[in-house]
Amino acid sequence: MEEIKEVNYTDDFPLWKDEYKKTHKILIPDMLPWHFAIIEGLLKQEGYDVEILKNDSRTVIDEGLKHVHNDTCYPCLCVVGQYIDALKSGKYDLDKTAVLITQSGGGCRASNYIPLIRKALKAEFPQVPVISLNFSGLEKSSSFKLGLKLMLKLIYAIFYGDTLMWCYNQTKPYEETPGSADAVRDILVKEITDSFASRRYKNFGGINKRIITAFDAVRRTEEKKVKVGIVGEIYVKYAYLGNNHLEQFLLSENCEPVVPALMDFVLYCMVNNINDGYYYGRRNMFWRINKLLYKIVHAKQMKVIKLIQRNSGFEPIHDFEHLRKCADKVINQGVKMGEGWLIPAEMAALAETGVGNIVCAQPFGCLPNHIAGKGVVRTLKSFYENENVVAVDYDPSATRVNQENRIKLMLATARENLAAGK
Repeated sequence: MEEIKEVNYTDDFPLWKDEYKKTHKILIPDMLPWHFAIIEGLLKQEGYDVEILKNDSRTVIDEGLKHVHNDTCYPCLCVVGQYIDALKSGKYDLDKTAVLITQSGGGCRASNYIPLIRKALKAEFPQVPVISLNFSGLEKSSSFKLGLKLMLKLIYAIFYGDTLMWCYNQTKPYEETPGSADAVRDILVKEITDSFASRRYKNFGGINKRIITAFDAVRRTEEKKVKVGIVGEIYVKYAYLGNNHLEQFLLSENCEPVVPALMDFVLYCMVNNINDGYYYGRRNMFWRINKLLYKIVHAKQMKVIKLIQRNSGFEPIHDFEHLRKCADKVINQGVKMGEGWLIPAEMAALAETGVGNIVCAQPFGCLPNHIAGKGVVRTLKSFYENENVVAVDYDPSATRVNQENRIKLMLATARENLAAGK
């Protein structure tokens, strides 16, 4: 008689156990291409067998449509589709595979991803555990255990990923030798990953300066190009699968993509918790810890800004305190569902630094983005006369051609403004 394998089920789904670290491969959706390139190596050094999924064909979207209700937000559909498509590939031992998803703990549907993913996997891969990586106490029974040391490493990895992305995007469009910026990027990713293995990752100033000067040394043309900012819901803002390779499309259109730092979103989450203390009297220990963490992390961000100013000709990343002031022009910081006030804050900060052309990327039906993104454009234009914003919906029914044509219309205006010196 065939032996029945024991699976630890709670409410009909398997839980992640700490001992699985030695036996299971963990699949992670490619939500943050720049940052996950570093974090993947970091987690492997910590003893986890992780793989960032790169599958992004139409099959992925079709699998998502089969397993997730089409009224569910597009990012969830993409994530589920990547998981199902990968698990069907035959590359993995399904009894020794798990999937991991990050959760922000906000008020939008992102906090419900875990049950949606579990329901999807139960149909075909009920033995695969779903792991939650979050800082808000969600899914305690099946969460990724983050010690203080690993949490600190992840914060450094986000900072280094931001500097890498920021400097690359100001180098790639102008490189004299095609591929030179990519070569520097690949070298730096390896160096940064190695710094975690050798415990040199805390050399914050040295590593950031190395990234900045390496890109600044790439020979670049003096050509003036249209700069296009990318803001919006965090998944479609960064993930190539979610935004149909928007950065690459803008590069192909002879533009400079400007993507705000991921650390802005981290600081946004901290500030929202701090604001809750002021608005609702929630001044507990968690509130005090957030205030302290915010001061520390913001000070690190200011150090990166100064390093960019001193060691390159690049435009520095945005000071988060300035972003807060930008938000106050058009919307209250109590508007924090999804990306909330961060979206208009980034649009305003981009306009102030000469990036008036903006793609507001949003999943179709994402109310926080429609209200705090598209809904504030008219008000923003009263402050920034030449701001040129196009809101683009990303959805399984929206064709890439239609999305790119809408962006091309915005770029036509952008090129006219550039020629007129606006």
